[in-house]
Amino acid sequence: MLKINNSLTADIFIKLRGTANFDNYKTEDIEVAIEKNLFSIVVYDDDKPIGMGRIVGDDRIAFFIKDVIVDPQYQHMKVGNTIMTSLLDYIKSKGCEGAYTGLMSTPNKENFYKKYGFIERPNDSLGSGMVKFLSK
Repeated sequence: MLKINNSLTADIFIKLRGTANFDNYKTEDIEVAIEKNLFSIVVYDDDKPIGMGRIVGDDRIAFFIKDVIVDPQYQHMKVGNTIMTSLLDYIKSKGCEGAYTGLMSTPNKENFYKKYGFIERPNDSLGSGMVKFLSK
């Protein structure tokens, strides 16, 4: 049975990022990041976390969807849809007219996000997205 709630913890974050073979961060850094989320969602199969997503930003003009992850054993079962719908509902309830929502797709997952109205960059009106990773 699927349950959905706003219960993201560092342990769940680490576990689900591991299912996607994503690099992880230090637990204390994850805890600070989670505290600063605008919104997060965790989907459970009984008591097992099987998917998550979170939103960061200013809660009015700029939103960024992060860490949309579904355990590979549960992909293609509408879990990702549940996550995205919840995240976008939150943004719709908080964002002003013209608010910007960004995200970075993993390779070959772009079509998943296109279903929710996201567009690829660069295109005729928008330049390419860019990213920089901090190195200390």
